Amino acid sequence: MENQNNLFEKMSNWLKNSVMLKLLTITILMLLLLIPSAMINDVIRERQSLQQEAIDEVSSKWANSQEINGPILTIPLLYEHEKEGKMVETVVYHYVLPQNLIINGKLKPQKLNRGIYDVVVYDSDLNVNGTFNMDISFDENHLKEIQFEKAFLTIGFSDLRGIGNNINFNWGDENLKVESGSKITDLISSGITIYPQNISSNENQSIDFDFSVALQGSQDLTFVPVGGTTQVNLQSEWPSPSFKGNFLPKNRDVNETGFIADWNVLELNRNYPQSWSGRNMKDKMDASAFGVNLLNEVDDYKKAQRSAKYSVMTIALTFLVFFLVEVINKKRIHPFQYILVGLALCLFYILLVSISEHSNFNLAYAISTFGIVGMISFYALYIIKARKLVIILILTLIGIYGFVYVTLQLADYSLLIGSIGLAVILGLTMYFTRKIDWYNLQTAKQDKMVEAETEGN
Repeated sequence: MENQNNLFEKMSNWLKNSVMLKLLTITILMLLLLIPSAMINDVIRERQSLQQEAIDEVSSKWANSQEINGPILTIPLLYEHEKEGKMVETVVYHYVLPQNLIINGKLKPQKLNRGIYDVVVYDSDLNVNGTFNMDISFDENHLKEIQFEKAFLTIGFSDLRGIGNNINFNWGDENLKVESGSKITDLISSGITIYPQNISSNENQSIDFDFSVALQGSQDLTFVPVGGTTQVNLQSEWPSPSFKGNFLPKNRDVNETGFIADWNVLELNRNYPQSWSGRNMKDKMDASAFGVNLLNEVDDYKKAQRSAKYSVMTIALTFLVFFLVEVINKKRIHPFQYILVGLALCLFYILLVSISEHSNFNLAYAISTFGIVGMISFYALYIIKARKLVIILILTLIGIYGFVYVTLQLADYSLLIGSIGLAVILGLTMYFTRKIDWYNLQTAKQDKMVEAETEGN
């Protein structure tokens, strides 16, 4: 019976003091804490989804992203073919693009609020002018008639609700009436139509055109380079534009007061001709679009999501500090206490997201860091009962959150900074544990326990 009690005591002492068992327990706890970490990422994605819903709702009432395509001159061609002994007439549309196209515009952005979310919308004043070269060649095989009197111009606007003025379209010396709707929906799904007069009398000549439009939209403004030479000049007070599409500006100036950007696209830069008959070029034209996205200056959810990717590292390093305190200073810490510390570390990201929704991200990060570091430090003071060790823990946590913050600010160098940081952390861990005799650690603990029992007797 006495041997059984001794065996039980030895087993109990091994379970309490085994370093390998402690490491295994800590590893399991870290894996379990991945569950709340994953739930936090789900919360961030949910908030992002709510933000996008707010953007979509506001945009649906103001006007969606705008894409301008055109003007495109469409000339119906009447062909006559013999089929089964009968003459059959077919109308084929011939599309002509302007020889040059110049667009000058000013964007006046503003923020609309939907709940706690800001949505970027804009008003724009666009002046469009250019020239059509009416020296046009047609496929004359079976061509019966060129229906110049039925020709029309089409200008595409992706959301007609954004047009804020009656458009006066000048065609040569004429001022033409504008009608809503597109007659070439396979090429331009939404837009306006203009019917020019006396096109046949202008054959082999060049005709100038111009018009102005006040256009509202949300976030994006893009253009299709239909001109043989397309020049777009934009200026705005928005300080954080993102230039998008198939072409970047030839010149740009972006600063705190806004931006100025100039594009210059040639016919040779795109994959469709200046004129064609019948074929559908919509996909190629859409692929050539370019423009600007008015980014919200701070996308807090993306930053929070990126910081949450470091949650495993934060938990691992904090647990490492507690474990080294146990090993080096013989302070026993219960697994439940590890769990509470780990949950506090996970709570940091919920605090960060919730506070940043109502304030600046940097301020939210500072408040969250101060709150969590303070909470863990006060708790550790009662667990470890050594101020010097608690100060080391505080410095470690501040260093971890400082490292993550710097990584978030320098997104382009995050991999470099992350790899260097991890190398430094590993090096410091190796340095501070270099004198620990891991093989004799368990024996040393047992000897100290025996000495304490002997002194007690």
